Order: sequence, then C-alpha cells, then structure tokens
Amino acid sequence: MFHWEYWPFQIVYIPIFFLWTYYSIKAKSLFFFNASNPTIKNGGFIMESKKAIYDLIPQQYYPKTELIVEGTSFQDIQKIIENSGIQYPFIAKPDIGLRGSAVKKIHNLEEMESYANKANFDYLVQDLIPFENEVGIFYVRYPDEKEGRITGIVSKEFMIITGDGVSCIEELIKKNPRYELQLKALQLEYGKQLLDILPMGEKINLVPYGNHARGAKFIDGSHWISPKLTEMINEICIQVPDFYFGRLDIMYNNWAELEDGQHFSIVELNGAASEPTHIYDSSHSLFFAWKELARHITYMYEISIINRKKGFPYLAHKQGMKEYRLHLEQCKKIVNF
Repeated sequence: MFHWEYWPFQIVYIPIFFLWTYYSIKAKSLFFFNASNPTIKNGGFIMESKKAIYDLIPQQYYPKTELIVEGTSFQDIQKIIENSGIQYPFIAKPDIGLRGSAVKKIHNLEEMESYANKANFDYLVQDLIPFENEVGIFYVRYPDEKEGRITGIVSKEFMIITGDGVSCIEELIKKNPRYELQLKALQLEYGKQLLDILPMGEKINLVPYGNHARGAKFIDGSHWISPKLTEMINEICIQVPDFYFGRLDIMYNNWAELEDGQHFSIVELNGAASEPTHIYDSSHSLFFAWKELARHITYMYEISIINRKKGFPYLAHKQGMKEYRLHLEQCKKIVNF
C-alpha cells in the first residue's frame, strides 16, 4: 500500500484520464493516438502486432523472430522453429501482448508443446538474447525534425537469487520482500523445482525478462542520457518508417559498447502505449510520475496533431471502439494463460 509503483494502473492514471479527455476534446477524437506512429497499427496503442513492428526495424537490430498463428499444428511449429535456426532455450510471447503476461522461456520440445497447446492467441518464438543488461529508452521526435531526443531511461534489475548451499529456492525467494510478491506466479512457473537447494554461489535468474509486473526492479537511469547515446538511438529510429513516439527495450553487454552501437539487441519497440517506465523507480513520488506521464502524453498529442495536418487520420470512433473491444478480449486471453 505504501509503494505506489505497484498500485493498479487504473488508480495511478486517474489524473491522466482527465488530461486525455482534454486533449481528446481539442483533437475532436478519443483516438488521436492513431496518428502518432502512422506505420504502426493504432499508433502502437492497442492491438498492435509485435511481429509487424519487428518487420519495420532493420533486421540486424533484433533477434530472430517467427510468428506462430493460433491453430498451427505442432508439427508445423517444429518445422518453423527448425527452419528459422532458433535454438533452445528461446522466448515465446504473445504477438499482441500485455505487460509481460504469457511470456515464457522455453527450454525444450516438451515445454514448447505445452505452450502451444495452451495458447489461444498468435504468438512469437524468438532467439534468446545473450546480453545480461536491459534498459528501456524513451524516444520522441517531432515529424518535421531530423533528430529526436531521449526523454527517459530505465535500467532493469532482474530477479536473480544466489544459492547458499542450505536454503531451497523458495526460501531464498522469501528472503527478498519484492521477490516474495511474485511467489504465487513462480510456484505456477517452477512447481517442485522451488524445493531444490541451490549450491553455494550459484545464481538463477527467475524471470529472464525485464518486466515490472513480473518482478523486475526499475531504476531511473535518465542521468545516462548523452549526445553519443542520443545519436546512436536516433540513427536506429529514423530507419523505422514514421516512428516518432515510443520506447525501445534494449539488452546490451556494457554501457560503453551500447553508446558505440555495439553488442546490443532490441527486445521490443513499443509505440503510443509506451510508458516512461523510469517513473517506477521506488525513489520517485507519485507526483513525479504524474508529471512525467503528462509530459509524454503531451508529446504524443502534439505529434499526432502535426501528423494529422500531414494527412494521417485519427481512428474513426466506431472503428476505435471496435479495436478497444478486441483489446479487452485479447487481454483476457493473455491474463488467463
């Protein structure tokens, strides 16, 4: 109760809903976000395909990724994986996602078959990225500008436990209050494995993807913004057609190499629904979060207005409501997974 960063987003966003209403009235559309990133479905706010976004990014910047359409036979799934060259272990995740839900690390054929049997949605299989560190970098560029800017960086600390040769994995989880919040989900994920005793010094990354809702700790790294990093990120983003507003989640080897544009990979590029996730640093107040959320929604509104004048449409209200209903249905599927 005393850590707002874990509150339901519907509560955190209450003041932002009023700001959104204000901008919607000015734009004469609830769905003005559609024009913020014209080449991404719905601007990247709802029902956007991750695979379609990957296809906009130069291939050298992200891991090998294949789309598995719901209903594909397991035999065909095996062929897709074999032909792609993707090796176990790899990541499986919904093509239209929701805050890290239904993202799993797949270690073998049996786990892949289990995932395929449960998934009632299109999903991706993706090479495991070999780098240990992850950041989210928020990027904003106005349509008439040649160079954009980084407006925030979040560093992600994974749920890693270290064995003491005496305690089982579950006991080690309970020693960290933040990890213990994820215990029920981890019990479903690992089952009896949590009773294993971890040897002295051995480390396990319990959730190998940097998602706040899945237990990763978010740390504000905005002080790392530099002209060199900005130049590198801008070079990537201007290669993505009509991308102006969003967050790049990037895994990298070390910071110096990332600034040089070496040894990194884009986990995902997120559009209009992106949050400036550096707000979830526990040292920040809720008022700081509101200020940053308002700043970024204002960027999105202003970009959308400019693109609207250039001929990119907002979503029609009827179509927007249809997309929103589909979004709610998709969310239910993923959460129930």
